[in-house]
Amino acid sequence: MTLLITVFAAVAATIVWYNTTSNMKLGFLSLMYWGASLMWLVDAVAEYIEVGAEYFTPAPADMLNDAYLGLSVVALGLVIWLVALLIKDPKGKLRKALKDNSHS
Repeated sequence: MTLLITVFAAVAATIVWYNTTSNMKLGFLSLMYWGASLMWLVDAVAEYIEVGAEYFTPAPADMLNDAYLGLSVVALGLVIWLVALLIKDPKGKLRKALKDNSHS
């Protein structure tokens, strides 16, 4: 489930990045999700090697835990992207707001 959720997030971020010309660091976001997807793919292959065909019949509780973990990874990726975006401030809005606030 973690692999599936991160792959969907990676594909969505890549499609948005490819179809926009903004400088909102969407490439960074998509690369984070593709990295997480690759990590979960390696984990899935290792687990399949370990348990065999049982890998494809997880318990409902395990699927729910994996879904929570996948959603947590996507949320953490969004938080990291947002912090990087605020630090880079590509449109200069944060700098302008801080500059206007310091003159008040």
